Amino acid sequence: MSTLSAAILLFLIMDPIGNVPLFLSLLKQVPPARRQRVMARELVIALIVLFAFLFGGQYLLKALQLKQESVGIAGGIVLFLIGIRMIFPPPKGGVFGGEEGAEPFIVPMAIPGIAGPSTMAAVMLLANSSPGRTADWSIALFAAWLVTAAILLSATYLFRWLGKSVLVALERLMGMLLVALSVQMFLDGVMAYLRAAAGP
Repeated sequence: MSTLSAAILLFLIMDPIGNVPLFLSLLKQVPPARRQRVMARELVIALIVLFAFLFGGQYLLKALQLKQESVGIAGGIVLFLIGIRMIFPPPKGGVFGGEEGAEPFIVPMAIPGIAGPSTMAAVMLLANSSPGRTADWSIALFAAWLVTAAILLSATYLFRWLGKSVLVALERLMGMLLVALSVQMFLDGVMAYLRAAAGP
């Protein structure tokens, strides 16, 4: 997987467009002067968590004695389920649920809103698939996070300009793309397993 493909994959999983209505609802009780600061704080926390999983994830997989093929297949399944939830979201909170609060801290905006289980699994999968390309995965993660941050920090303007129906349509489109990517990841994992089972 190229760095650009990894960045696109992580961006789709973070789903900033789909999380705009949720984040706006979580921030509506926060004073307008603090909303941008709260959003920026949650974004930075999510980035730190994801980098921790990027650099420490492969050691966790080794400790659990998981093979690359099984992680690839499992990652494809997880991403497929997330894509399905993006296309057919639950009735509350879009892809992620969430309760309103005076000022959210870490949960649910940073985790799981941005750094959700699927994003953590994806960065662990990238690190385990090619351990020598950590720099590439770091660039991909930061690029995906940067675009996500730009979208979420301008969430109020996006919601006002595009409207709820357009945002919902964009989330469905991103879900369909994520489903296609997850199927490819699953097939790659199966092929790698079959090659390993066949031997040299």
